[in-house]
Amino acid sequence: MWFFLALLSALFQVLRNMSMKHLGHALDETINVWGRFTFILPFLAGFVLWHGIPPLQPGFWHYVGLFGLSQTLATLSLSKALKLSDISMVTALWKVSLLFLVLFAYLTLGETPSWLGLAGVCTSVVGVYLLNVQRSQLSFWAPLRELVADPGQRYTLLAALFYGPSVVLIKQVILLSDPYFANLMAYLAASLTVLPLALRRSAKHFAQIPRHWAAFCGMGAFACLASVCHSLAYRLTLTSYVEAVKQTEILFALGIGYAVFHERARVRAILPGSLTMLLGMVLLQLGT
Repeated sequence: MWFFLALLSALFQVLRNMSMKHLGHALDETINVWGRFTFILPFLAGFVLWHGIPPLQPGFWHYVGLFGLSQTLATLSLSKALKLSDISMVTALWKVSLLFLVLFAYLTLGETPSWLGLAGVCTSVVGVYLLNVQRSQLSFWAPLRELVADPGQRYTLLAALFYGPSVVLIKQVILLSDPYFANLMAYLAASLTVLPLALRRSAKHFAQIPRHWAAFCGMGAFACLASVCHSLAYRLTLTSYVEAVKQTEILFALGIGYAVFHERARVRAILPGSLTMLLGMVLLQLGT
């Protein structure tokens, strides 16, 4: 069951990112992130009304606050990356977040990957290199230099860095309540965290929200479904297992980038790297 929920989460996450990419070009990344956190709330509130408010265990609000900060930094970086780069490239490169998740879990929880898991890490690093393989015609180091030189890829790596801790934090929030109320409070905290920045940097765009209401509501609905699916999966198995299965998001993003955003040449160029990263994540899951 958790495997199916993780697959669904991956699909809904790509659809959410597609809406974020559209809004990022129409408005800006700050109002985009505020909308991502705010328009998810009515849909999550519906789940809470249906399921009820659970008893809260000690430490709940502490983890909610930490998640709000971590998720805000991750999503601001991701939104900027989607505005600067192709959705297929961003989604594939963003998958290195699982590597950061494994490292963060090791440092905080003492989880040590097996040799098979380490093989998955190395394979994934090779996949990151292959994402920029066309640059290797210039020099061996050109693809690696592109990670630093290209702004879209820099922001993608930053998003991946902050996403790892946010996964651990949201699981703690879920375990201290339930998947529905946990997500509602966590994203309310994230919405309030980014609101002052949105008012300062994107005040003029608030008046344009009614014109883009369908995209904002779609983004909120897809974000809600993705969050609920992977939160339910987190309660059934390890977070690393769920996040490893969610690497199928790469393939969903390749299809959407090809069909919707006409990123056909780019998709063909990064397909070897994307599939290599996917193999690395499978090995990582098997070795975790």
